[in-house]
Order: sequence, then structure tokens, then C-alpha cells
Amino acid sequence: MIAFDFPAVLTEWPMLLKGAALTLGLTAVSATIGLAVGVACAWARTYGGPALRFMVGAYVEAIRNTPFIVQLFFLFFGLPSLGVKLTPELASVLAMVINLGAYAAEIVRAGISGTPRGQIEAAQSLALSAAQVFTRVVLPPALKRVWPALVSQIVIVMLGSAVCSQVSTQELSYAANLIQSRNFRAFESFIVATAIYLVLSVGVRHLLNWAGPRFIFGR
Repeated sequence: MIAFDFPAVLTEWPMLLKGAALTLGLTAVSATIGLAVGVACAWARTYGGPALRFMVGAYVEAIRNTPFIVQLFFLFFGLPSLGVKLTPELASVLAMVINLGAYAAEIVRAGISGTPRGQIEAAQSLALSAAQVFTRVVLPPALKRVWPALVSQIVIVMLGSAVCSQVSTQELSYAANLIQSRNFRAFESFIVATAIYLVLSVGVRHLLNWAGPRFIFGR
């Protein structure tokens, strides 16, 4: 008969809490910077010149068509051969930012393409600059249209951070793996980690859905 011993895992709650906190920290930083990168790339692909559109398009296609773990390994294991050595945390954040930025670029670009031409012309008739038209007229409603998709992508990137343990980033999956290596309770350790990831995902989704209309694109 199989006997489960969840207390053996739960007694390591400080390690689990630290891992969950680092997972949230990685997500917060990468979401903030990644969304900014995504908006900038969406603008470049929509309004930029041919050379800029080509470069941004190459970046988006390269990232969207390669695995996240390969991108992470390139930054952490590949860059040192070029003389650039990153800490595990910095490599993880950078990989998450690059990954989220590429996906967010296409999501935001879809929102921008849905902006009525007449709305832009009306803004231009008011003598608004190109920057004002984009930031005040085009971008807010575009973000509103695609916000659920952006939230889902942020959650996906957060869950993808589990592979960052492969470069010794001490996030949640790293903590779960360390705990099971100590007490040999792999099933219990990863069930607890799964439950925590579920709580984090639901919590982050609700937080972003609440914050978006209030702080990102207005009511």
C-alpha cells in the first residue's frame, strides 16, 4: 500500500515560499519589461521603415519558433564563450523578457490593426503628433482589445519559468526538486508545487485582469 507523507514536504515551507516569491519576482520584472518590448516591436512592425520591420520581424520569428529552454541555455551557457557571463537570475529574466516580448509584439500588433482608420484621422485633425496619436488614441484601445491574450501569455511565461531551475535559478520548481532530493518524496513534492503553481496562475490572472482597466489602458 502506498503511503503519502505530505507533512515531510510541507515542513519545508520556507523553501517553497522563497521559490514561489522568486517565481513571482521573475514574472513581475519580465512582464513589465517584456510588455514594453512588445509594444515597441508592435509599433516598429506597424509604422517602422522596411529595415526596422525586417529586423523586428526576424527577432519575433526567431523567438516564436524556438523552444524557451534553448533560448535560456543560449544566454546562460552560450554567451560566456563570447565573454558575457550572466547570473542564473539575470539569464532567466532576460530569457523571459525576450520570449514574452516576441509574443506580445504580435498580440499588440493585432490590437493595433483593429484601430479604425477614422479614429486615427480624427486625432490627426486635432494636430496631435504621431507619438500622441499612438500613445493616446491607438495604444489604449488596442491594449484593451488584446488584454486577455496578453494576460494569458504572461501566465504562460510564468509557468515556463519552471525550466529556469535548469540553470540553478532557485524558483519554485528548483525548490520542489531540492526537497524531493532530500526526503525522496517526489510525488508529494511535485503535487505541492503543482498546487502552488495553480494558485499563482489564478492569482496573477485575476490581478492583471483587475489592474489592466485601472492602470494600463483606462476604464
